[in-house]
Amino acid sequence: MSSPSFKKFKRGRRTAVRVSEEELVRTGSLPGDPPFPHVLEPAMESLDPMGWAQSNRQHLDKLLLQHGALLFRGFSLPEPARFLDFCHAVSPDLLDYTERAAPRSEVQKQVYTSTEFPADQVIPLHHEMSYSHNWPVKLFFYCDQPAETGGATPLVSDRQIFDRIPEEIKKTFLEKKVMYVRNYGEGVDLSWQEAFQTEDREVVEAYCRNHQTEFEWREGDRLRTRQVRQVMATHPVTGDTVWFNHAHMFHQSNLRPEVRRALLEEFAPDELPRNAFYGDGEPIPDEVLETIRGIYNDASLAFDWQRGDVLLVDNFLMSHGRQAFTGPRRILVAMAELYDNQKAA
Repeated sequence: MSSPSFKKFKRGRRTAVRVSEEELVRTGSLPGDPPFPHVLEPAMESLDPMGWAQSNRQHLDKLLLQHGALLFRGFSLPEPARFLDFCHAVSPDLLDYTERAAPRSEVQKQVYTSTEFPADQVIPLHHEMSYSHNWPVKLFFYCDQPAETGGATPLVSDRQIFDRIPEEIKKTFLEKKVMYVRNYGEGVDLSWQEAFQTEDREVVEAYCRNHQTEFEWREGDRLRTRQVRQVMATHPVTGDTVWFNHAHMFHQSNLRPEVRRALLEEFAPDELPRNAFYGDGEPIPDEVLETIRGIYNDASLAFDWQRGDVLLVDNFLMSHGRQAFTGPRRILVAMAELYDNQKAA
C-alpha cells in the first residue's frame, strides 16, 4: 500500500488566541486551514503541570469534546515518569493494554511504546481497540524522541467521516456488521500469550466467553478467534455517530502486496494471522476498504512532534495513525476511561 499524502503543518510561529481564565496557560493553534489541533502552552515557566491539570479537569474535558484533540506543548515533562503523572492528573482512570493487536513494550505500569512496526511502514488512521468489546475513551501520546524525518501522528476528526462514506457501503456494513478472525501463533504475528498477557489457556477461554468471542485451540499451541463487532459507535457524551471499526486495518488488503501474496500462498483467507469479513462471513471487497482508507487520508491533518509534547485524543471523535519515518523515534502511549460496549456483538 502506498503511503498517503498527509496535509502537514510546518513548524512555525503559533498564533496566540487568548489567555486562560487563570492566566496560567495560553491557548492557540498551529498554522493550518483549519487550525488544528488545539494547542495549550504555559504562560509562565513556574507552572506546575500536574497541579494545573488536576485543577482544570472539567475545563480540559470541555475543550476535548469541542476539539477532539489537545496538544500540550512546553509543559516541562522531560521524562516518561512525568508524563505518567500528567496523565493521572488529567484522568486518574488509566488502563492496562489487554487483547492486544500490535506489539508494544510496557515502559512502566500503564505506559507503553507506540506500535512497534518497522519505520518504513505507514499505520492507517484508526480508533484504538475498535475491534474489541470495550476500548479507552481517552488516549495520551508523549513524544520522548521525535524522528529525524516523518513520524507524525496524523489525526482526523470523525465528525467528518461518517457522512463521507458512500451510503451503499454503510448500508451493507450496518446490516451485517464486521467479523474479525485472528490466528495466534502462526509465527508471523502476535502469540496468544502476548495478545492476552497470560500463559494460562483457561484465562484466555474465560476472557473469550465473557466477551462474545468464539475460540478454537489448534495444533501447535495455536489459537483462532472469531468475533462479530459494531461498525459505528455513539459518543457517550456528545451523541456524535462515528465510523468505529478495524475492518480497514485487519483486512488483508491492508497488507503490502508482496506480503499479502506470500501469506496467501501459505494460508487460506481465514487462516491469515488477522483478517476482516462481513459479519456473516462473506468477504469484504478490497475496493470497499480502499475507499474508506482514502476518505480518512483525504481528511487527515498532522503536525511535527517536539520532545516533551503530550497529545490528548478523544478516541471516539478522533482517529490517529502514524507516518513512516527515519532515525530513532519514541512515542509513548497511555489509555484512560474504559468504555464497555454493550452492543459489541
